[in-house]
Parts: sequence; C-alpha cells; structure tokens
Amino acid sequence: MLNDDQASGGSGVDGGTGGPPAGFPSSAPLIAAVLTPTTAGGSIDPDVTSAYFRGVVADGADGLAVAVHTGRGDRLPLPARAALVEAARSLTPIVVTAVWPHDDLDRWGAIAADAGASALLVAPAARDDPGSELRRLDRLSRSSGLDLIAFDLYTGPYAPATLAAVLSHPAVTAYKPAHLSDAIACQAGIWSAVAAGVTVLTGEDRMFVPSMLWGARGALVGLAAAATPLTRTAFRAAHEGTELFAPSRILDEFAAATFCPPYDGYVQRMSWIAADEGRIPVEFAVDPGRPAGLDDVERGPLLALTRRLLGEVDAAGGPAR
Repeated sequence: MLNDDQASGGSGVDGGTGGPPAGFPSSAPLIAAVLTPTTAGGSIDPDVTSAYFRGVVADGADGLAVAVHTGRGDRLPLPARAALVEAARSLTPIVVTAVWPHDDLDRWGAIAADAGASALLVAPAARDDPGSELRRLDRLSRSSGLDLIAFDLYTGPYAPATLAAVLSHPAVTAYKPAHLSDAIACQAGIWSAVAAGVTVLTGEDRMFVPSMLWGARGALVGLAAAATPLTRTAFRAAHEGTELFAPSRILDEFAAATFCPPYDGYVQRMSWIAADEGRIPVEFAVDPGRPAGLDDVERGPLLALTRRLLGEVDAAGGPAR
C-alpha cells in the first residue's frame, strides 16, 4: 500500500481533505480477511494456502489480509505468519497482517515488512490509555515503516479518547470498524475517521452496505473469505450506488447465516463453505479456534443457502472487477 512518497518517509495522510490516504488505491480496495487452511492436526500446506489465496483474488478481492482474526493469526508463530504474508504478496500488492497485543512490536513489525506486508492491522492493547496506544503505534511505525490500520473490534473497542488519539497518529492511514451489531458505535467511529482524513475500511459483516453508505471507502472483511462473489457484488453496488437492493439483500442473508451465535464460529462456517466450493480440501477446513457451542448440524443448511445465493449472483451476471 505504500507509494514512493511513503516509502521515503511520507506519512500517507491526505491533509484532512476527506480523500483516501496516498497509501490506498483511489478505487477503494476490497480486502478479504482470509482463512488459514488447517488440518485437525494443525498442519498448514503452502500449496493449499497459495491455491486458496489465488482463488479469492480471482473472484474479486483486491487484496488479502492474512493471519488476522479470520486466519487465527493470534495462534500462529511468527514464521508461519510471515510465510502467509509472502504467499499473499506473490498474488497482490495489497497485503495486510495483524499485530496482536502479545506481539513483540519491534520484531514482528520488521519481519512483516520484510515478508512483504503493505499494512498492519493493529488491535488495541490499552483501549482506555491513549498515551500507551500512541507509544505502541510509534514503535510499530519505526520498526516496520508500514501503514497502520486501527482495528476497532466489538469485543474490546477503543474508548472515544483513545480512538481520537489513534486516528491522529501520522502512520494510521486507515480505520477498520467491526462493531457487529452496534450501528451507533459504527457510525461514530466512521464519522470520526472521516473527519480525521483517515480512510475507512469497513469490517462490518452484518452492516456491510450500511457502513459503506455511512462513509467507508473500502472493506476488510472475513465475509469475503469464501463465496467471495457475494461480497464483491455488494461492494461494487455500494461503491457505485447503483442496483443496490438485491446485492445488499443477498449479502445480508449470507452474513446472517455465517456471523451468528456463536459468533466466533464464523471461521469454521467460512471454512465449510470454502471446502464446499473446492477452494480448499475438506481435511484443511478445520478451525483450531472453533467454539464449543457450534454444532455440525448447521453445515448442511448453510451450504445449501450459500449455493442458492451464489446462483442468484451468477444469474444476475456475477461480480465485475
């Protein structure tokens, strides 16, 4: 995501004009937060991973977010995370990876940059302490030289004062709201980012199109990890402002079936779908963080629903790049 000016030390902030920071394409990217195909024994195969990533890009993702929440990156060692970044970078110049509260900021920042990441998605470590978060961002910026994306997740959202401070940091060029069902918090976060001149990449799987209408320019969502044309079609419609009703209704129906209680079960649900589509072998469709409350009885109806919705999108002409 870095352009030549940023690579030589520019911050990428657009001066508060409301346009996208220089580090992001003006066309507003759809970044798929992808799975990490994994077996029951915890194995990750580089060929399986690369083929899966390639298919998601071919189906309309402009970029890939690897080893983020959807990819269970918080459970992976740094070498595995770096390998995922390298695999993604061979397919697209837009590669995001996550920084978790337990990470060694200096070490992981440098490794991620060397592996080819173009931006870091930063989960807050001190949501109520603006000073602490700013110092953390300073360290990441120095160690990586990369754009930083503020990750405002519903399980531990930024306090208002902390969010305001984070959005003012010169290395923060994007903001990802992921408030699940809190529309008021989502709107407030988006409008704060827009006012600060920071690009909004929606992470709102259950409020995807509304969040685009509230001011998001792009998207970074796990909903695009499988059945990617559903997200791509709704993204295009929201971005262009044309023929919005049908794509929004289709994506809402899909999101309601994948991002539902237990909510963290969405990773396994997306894995089932990816395997059903032939994106990954069935034996690699295992979520190591699967919640205990997720029942396999969901699988059949979910796959039937997804096939129907993909058929509707296909009958309407499919997504356009």
